[in-house]
Amino acid sequence: MYCDGECIYEVKKIKELLNADVLCNDEMLEMETVCAFGSDLMSDVLALSCKDTILITGLTNIQTIRTAEMLDIKCIIFVRNKRPDETIIELAKEKAMCLLATHHTMFTSCGILYSNGLKGVDLE
Repeated sequence: MYCDGECIYEVKKIKELLNADVLCNDEMLEMETVCAFGSDLMSDVLALSCKDTILITGLTNIQTIRTAEMLDIKCIIFVRNKRPDETIIELAKEKAMCLLATHHTMFTSCGILYSNGLKGVDLE
């Protein structure tokens, strides 16, 4: 991580902070992000405009992957010990998305990341 006006995190740092498991595409852990957004409502996610966003959610269905694909989100973190089935993981592999899973709740996950310098998405 480094800061120059805004913090830039590698996904591997987020994985460490959240004690998360990599579900697929671990080669993408070097990818960088500048902001995160937590929601279980994909309609709220569709309102995003921040580039290089990490999505934090408890939804493990196909709509999560499809929504992320529309917004070019390359990393999804599943919270509350939620794990998508193999069909979802395979689709994420195909779409070049890194999937992580953590035991933390969404609130705690967002708090950990925020307190370590990762900003949230600014909704205008």
